[in-house]
Amino acid sequence: MQKSNPPKASDTSASSAGPVEPACSTCPAGEAFALPSPEDYETELERLRKLAREQRLMGREIVVVMGVGFVGAVMAGVIADSTDPRTGGPTRFVIGMQRPSPRSFWKIPYLNRGIAPVQAEDPEVAPLIARCVNEKHTLTATFTYDALTLADVVVVDVQCDYHKETLGDVRQGHADIVALEDSLKVIGDKIPPECLVLIETTVPPGATEYVAYPIIKKAFARRGVQSEPLIAHSFERVMPGRNYVASIRDFWRVCSGINEESRRRVQEFLSGVLNVAEFPLTVLDRPLESETCKIIENSYRATILAFLHEWSLFAERNGVDLIKVIEAIKVRPTHSNMIFPGPGIGGYCLPKDGGLGVWAYQTLMGFEDDIFKITPQAIDINDTRALHVAQLVRDGLRNMGRIVAASKIALLGASYREDVGDTRYSGSELIVRKLTEMGADVAVHDPYVRHWWEFEKQDTYPSPGHSRSRFFRNQERLSELRVDDDLAETLKEADAVVLAVRHKPYESLTPEQVVEMTGRPVAVVDCFGMLNDAKIRRFFELRCEVKGLGRGHIQRIKEEVRGTR
Repeated sequence: MQKSNPPKASDTSASSAGPVEPACSTCPAGEAFALPSPEDYETELERLRKLAREQRLMGREIVVVMGVGFVGAVMAGVIADSTDPRTGGPTRFVIGMQRPSPRSFWKIPYLNRGIAPVQAEDPEVAPLIARCVNEKHTLTATFTYDALTLADVVVVDVQCDYHKETLGDVRQGHADIVALEDSLKVIGDKIPPECLVLIETTVPPGATEYVAYPIIKKAFARRGVQSEPLIAHSFERVMPGRNYVASIRDFWRVCSGINEESRRRVQEFLSGVLNVAEFPLTVLDRPLESETCKIIENSYRATILAFLHEWSLFAERNGVDLIKVIEAIKVRPTHSNMIFPGPGIGGYCLPKDGGLGVWAYQTLMGFEDDIFKITPQAIDINDTRALHVAQLVRDGLRNMGRIVAASKIALLGASYREDVGDTRYSGSELIVRKLTEMGADVAVHDPYVRHWWEFEKQDTYPSPGHSRSRFFRNQERLSELRVDDDLAETLKEADAVVLAVRHKPYESLTPEQVVEMTGRPVAVVDCFGMLNDAKIRRFFELRCEVKGLGRGHIQRIKEEVRGTR
């Protein structure tokens, strides 16, 4: 019988300074869960073995999902919820595996209660997880890597970051694939030879062929396994919001494998868990092509946003309303997906994915020339364009005889896009940090965000030493920043109001309501074209100042209201 071993001490963040209280992992709601002891591992493996035997007797495939974060948790639910179209019965049993660190271990007991470990606006997420755990009994979660010994398929959803050393220069950075490499080493040591490894993580182009394959192949050789590993890649196109589950299950997928059998197996697997009848798979020849597809897809969108930021500045300085210009262009079908750039790029993928491609070209593939110009420049522009909002706040206040350092700024919207609660790399974060650096007191409201971890845990989030606080001064007190749920309290006695995210509740605000809640005329900065000309005019009539990204025509409205034209 194979012995179940706990992670190394370096993996558990345990202290070596003598007897301490058992290490805990605390969930966002405040409940603490003791990390597993060495004795817990054998018991846990026996539990999983028993479940796997029972599930196999029912003809079900055993799938281990490594990483139950933003993508992995819902992917695990989608797989566990899949059924045989002929019988309607479940076809797969899923084991969600999460490393038992103080930061993430709480997700395991949460999942085993049938509670989704991710915050989601999609009403389908919570019932999906609860149904699979408590009713269908097709989903469980564990902390032991030995779950891999039971797997027919392993889905890898381990985070792969790109760390930037400076703000606005993506070349001064590197892809962090250590967690992925470590996971692949464990996979190679433990999986059965016939197990399919499906890498779902967004990775640098070449990672499947140049990193995953050698690691698992060498591990097989050490074990005396002669067969070729079965490794595939298929990136997700998950979107936060009310269609979170559908963006995984009911959306087009691209896949590939390192050999013919891998391609056949990944097609078979994805066809059994995704809605391929309405959203057919695209099968590419090599994982390098599938990986490149993901990077180009996101880099393209990032580049368009950076391009429009240049024209947003042009519009501001030359009396042009970019909102009206874009709407005029979008009537042409070939340009109908053009979007207003806003104050930042946001989300987990677009701010970094182009950097993964640039890094892979020179690091994994060994080219020394510099073929990339547009892709890194687009990332650099997007990384810093939120700072322009702070300049507009400064200018609006100055027109009212006030300064940022003596003002309260109310920021409406913390997330990176409208009507979701996802704050990863939001432009709003940089707005807050820059205004704080300039001396402002910032109050924040967002109807969808409960905790803004980028501030509350800025010493350790997203990882120690990688908070964007390191790019600014005077950031220490921002760990005390909390997102308000009372809009009137946020706006009370504010000197400036930043409409940072196009949440529906903000679009319906009237100028009269804003001034009533602030109790005074304010400087209003519109980051997303939420104010039409009538509202802009009314703000000026109420003795406010108005600025807007890409809204150069505002000055004309001001002159008309003030009678200076």
